Amino acid sequence: MAKVIKPKKRCCKSRPRCKKCPVVCKRLVNAGLAEKRSNGTFVLHVDVTKKALKAARH
Repeated sequence: MAKVIKPKKRCCKSRPRCKKCPVVCKRLVNAGLAEKRSNGTFVLHVDVTKKALKAARH
């Protein structure tokens, strides 16, 4: 089952970035691990590992 994430409006720029940060979502799309929908949400692929998510947050 794919996970749908609705990102926050603005990035808080804290370290590590939160999981709902728009910057993290964009990094996952660039890595090919997520897709952006037309309504602004992101769909994470099933094979996103914890290690890949952590790398996108740092």
